[in-house]
Amino acid sequence: MASRLSSSTVDTQISASSEPFEMPKITKFKIGLCQLTITSNKNDNVAHARKLIEAAAKQGASLVMLPEMWNCPYSTDYFEEFAEDFDDKDGSPSFAMLSEVALGNGITIVGGSMPERRKNQLHNTCCVFGPDGNLKAKHSKMHLFDINLPGVISFKESDTFTAGDLPTIVDTDVGRIGIGICHDLRFPELATLYQASGIHFFLHSCRGIVEFCKWAADNQSSKIVATSGHEEAIVIAEVDYSETRQLREALPLEKQRRGDVYRSVDVHQQKP
Repeated sequence: MASRLSSSTVDTQISASSEPFEMPKITKFKIGLCQLTITSNKNDNVAHARKLIEAAAKQGASLVMLPEMWNCPYSTDYFEEFAEDFDDKDGSPSFAMLSEVALGNGITIVGGSMPERRKNQLHNTCCVFGPDGNLKAKHSKMHLFDINLPGVISFKESDTFTAGDLPTIVDTDVGRIGIGICHDLRFPELATLYQASGIHFFLHSCRGIVEFCKWAADNQSSKIVATSGHEEAIVIAEVDYSETRQLREALPLEKQRRGDVYRSVDVHQQKP
């Protein structure tokens, strides 16, 4: 089994200073997104995820990502039972599988998320493995999903999980990556922080997204690189960082950012 790192050595505190976009050594590669069906049988989930990751690698993906809670039904009835201590080499089969498959296929894996048992607490944690099979980073979900819509849904992730308290960036063979898990997506401060830290990629493992507001806009053009329906699937797409650099140069958001107007506004004092 590959070597392990504790969370204290892999979680990264990110400064808010802006860094220029620097091209990584690899400027073009394929990413594979594995969308899989989850069952109440952990061993089946682990075996199935292995199969999909290996299939994505065979299709040329050098970076593969899994969804949130890929080894576990998304239910408080299962989190404790399916949780693993990632430092226990004999008691974390999900962790071990990701390490072995990363090494066996020479790929980087962003392992969605799994319930992690750490110091008598449970965390919703994403593990990133390098092509050598070693753990490169862990990100524990920072924003826990608590929702209460009377008569519709009531669910508190915070009843089970402890929130992570550090953003996570990791330098990989395919560039600098910022990690987020599902509900983290709804907080733009995290994305802004990652962008200011010079990341090349923001990877977000999700299980489901609920809309809190509606958007209406006219759009003359759009670009969807790859997509899938609701069914189980492996989505392969090519990433070209030269396009990213071109876009950043053509649309210099750092220069356009209005720090002078981003402040709280008392609407009662505003004049028409």
